Amino acid sequence: MTRFEEVINFLYAQLPVFHREGKKAYKPGLGNIESLSAQLGNPHEAFKSLHIAGTNGKGSSSHFMASILQEHGYKVGLYTSPHLKSFTERIKINGQEIDKQWIIDFFDKYQPLLNSIHPSFFEWTVIMAFQYFKEQQVDFAIIETGLGGRLDSTNIIHPLGCFITNIGFDHQDILGDSLTLIAGEKAGIIKAHTPICISEKQEETIAIFQAKANLEHANLRFASDQVQVSDPEFTKAGMQLEVETNTWGKFTLESPYAGIYQVNNLRGVIAWCEQLNELGIIPFELPKIQAGIVGCRENTMLRGRWEIYQENPWIISDTGHNESGISIILEQVKRYEPKQLTIVLGMVADKDIDRVLKLFPKDATYLFTEAHNPRALKADKLQEMASRHGLSGHLAENVNQAIEHARNTNSDFILITGSTYLVAEIEETF
Repeated sequence: MTRFEEVINFLYAQLPVFHREGKKAYKPGLGNIESLSAQLGNPHEAFKSLHIAGTNGKGSSSHFMASILQEHGYKVGLYTSPHLKSFTERIKINGQEIDKQWIIDFFDKYQPLLNSIHPSFFEWTVIMAFQYFKEQQVDFAIIETGLGGRLDSTNIIHPLGCFITNIGFDHQDILGDSLTLIAGEKAGIIKAHTPICISEKQEETIAIFQAKANLEHANLRFASDQVQVSDPEFTKAGMQLEVETNTWGKFTLESPYAGIYQVNNLRGVIAWCEQLNELGIIPFELPKIQAGIVGCRENTMLRGRWEIYQENPWIISDTGHNESGISIILEQVKRYEPKQLTIVLGMVADKDIDRVLKLFPKDATYLFTEAHNPRALKADKLQEMASRHGLSGHLAENVNQAIEHARNTNSDFILITGSTYLVAEIEETF
């Protein structure tokens, strides 16, 4: 075991880790992160930042904005969570993952602080990202929230602008069991006199965002009021759509990500760029915005979003794991008109499983499996719950065994979804 692996394993063992333990690892409030930050000299004040929250799409939107700023010649930090394959994916600068030796040195230097404050794994990772971005002297840092926003550890930053994607049902045990309650938590990132752009205009949440923006005297925009998109075309290479804005008029946008849900993400990011540009906060140029979108995969290495591994049969994975995410994924599957659809499904136990399962088609074949994660719902339990919704299939020990089994059937379309952690364990050997 390398020294890096020893450090990460120690952090997993000693600190409450949400992606492994769920709600009991969640530490609401900013006390710990404020204490950590004060001990390190408030590193988040050393760089310009942009803050992103939302239920679905915040990861994609974060990567799009980072790529756009990179194309404008800036040195851009990007903090997101969770990771797919390696912990180092959470902290990047211009697409390059944080150096493992830096993580080791940071741990060795500040372990006494860790022992005295007892932060969560997420809080420790946030302060690590802030310190790394400070030392590396980034021009901008794109900071994605973990859960919610109001009490999220990232919410000590004073960003140039804020962005909220969509509001859907996820983490109701922490954020609340209605869209208005969840929106209230996400709206907590809205700061005084700081522009806020909302990616999707949803009737249940409009008033929540307007009230918070008014309270903070923040310039509020809804992307759908500012930016029109039309004629999306989906291909194996990605997506192309026509866009019209007040600032840049009509233009074509190409994206390497083909998910239907990316239409809303792209509209939101374009509207955000227009807002920040109009207010004189960050100057943007259309050709560089377009280059940032089309070059996002190479610039930032975003993975797991409608990721196509092969055709004939189609094998596609997506990290969608809640009601709003899964519903859009299944809508896109229909466009392929599969004759025999196989869905490899694994979920975590603390989700509203029944709310998601009711969305899945009854005429598909299912392979129920689980990720090697303490939060994972046992495959046999998932199969039992799915059967109550008319979904039938077989058990598989892991995601790769499930894929191999599916490939030996007559399926012309294989979808792997339900959990970020499940998608993370796909071995790309086919």
